[in-house]
Amino acid sequence: MKKLHTMRREYDGGALPEQAMEKDPMTMFARWLEEAIAAEINEPNAMTIATATPDGSPSARVVLLKEMRNDGFIFFTNYLSRKGRELEKNPRAALLFDWHAMARQVRIEGRVEQLSPEEWDAYYLSRPENARIGAWSSPQSRVVRD
Repeated sequence: MKKLHTMRREYDGGALPEQAMEKDPMTMFARWLEEAIAAEINEPNAMTIATATPDGSPSARVVLLKEMRNDGFIFFTNYLSRKGRELEKNPRAALLFDWHAMARQVRIEGRVEQLSPEEWDAYYLSRPENARIGAWSSPQSRVVRD
């Protein structure tokens, strides 16, 4: 294997001038997300979500952003998964969007809140049937036995 410390590239995209920034961070994020979509970045709505147990043990995994609103970012998860259980006890999380091909990343930190049952149901029913069956039948965060 190649020595990892020798792997590098030049980041020559230049600095991000302050005048190129939007005053509203949500507007700036929306612009960058649209640019990632236009650049055909693979799964530009993929984000790493980091959660922690009440004693501070962290864990991270990738989920998909499903909607962006003025008051936050919407993703869906199984409430019985590890992240669902961690968020129930410690509702603070961090998100990371990594658009590596564009040499951009966005970090977001804040409090996570559950959507209303009506919003959750509407999303669930909008999914293809095979995805609904998979979500219902797949026990997330559990050991798969032989």
